[in-house]
Amino acid sequence: MRYLSIVACLLITQLGLAGEAKDASTNPMIKLETEKGDITLELFPSKAPISVDNFIKHANDFHYDGLIFHRVIKDFMIQSGGFTFDLTPRLSKRAPITNESKNGLTNGRGTIAMARTSNPDSAQAQFFINHKGNSRLDTRGDRIGYAVFGKVTRGMDVVDAIAKVRTQTVSMYQNVPVEPVRILTARLLNPEIWTPLKDPEPAAPAFERPVPLK
Repeated sequence: MRYLSIVACLLITQLGLAGEAKDASTNPMIKLETEKGDITLELFPSKAPISVDNFIKHANDFHYDGLIFHRVIKDFMIQSGGFTFDLTPRLSKRAPITNESKNGLTNGRGTIAMARTSNPDSAQAQFFINHKGNSRLDTRGDRIGYAVFGKVTRGMDVVDAIAKVRTQTVSMYQNVPVEPVRILTARLLNPEIWTPLKDPEPAAPAFERPVPLK
């Protein structure tokens, strides 16, 4: 009987280790600690190296800490990366990045993508998590889409909870949660496997031809 108990314990331990191994990833993992719970993200540098590098560097710079999900639309997406609880902008200190939406990844439920303006290469720090499949945000023909660079591996229930909060219009901003939902911290869980890309050299100042003296 004691032998059977030992065997059972060993089997349980092995199953537990197998589960841990299954969760392990050779891709960078980011944990967003929010006021609604934790969201773990797996990033895909082989598909979107520039977007992944940009996101990790913003996280390492503590850019996301204390920011809110400032635009929330149920059955569409939740967006963050740009504003504090009182809608004060927190501007990125990094240059806009090249759009990587032609990487074969689709804006499916639970994927994370870079937010941007109408300029395809304008993304900096803001991102969104798709609350449902949004294939219309993908690149199609000549229309440039929104670059997916990772997915939620844990905490989709947290995404669902954020997506369900009541929203309002505040001045020029629409779909703002009535009760702010903050990102408390954004941390890279496995820094040992991430190799940062070299930051682009700052542009040289334009040469101004001196005005000739008369």
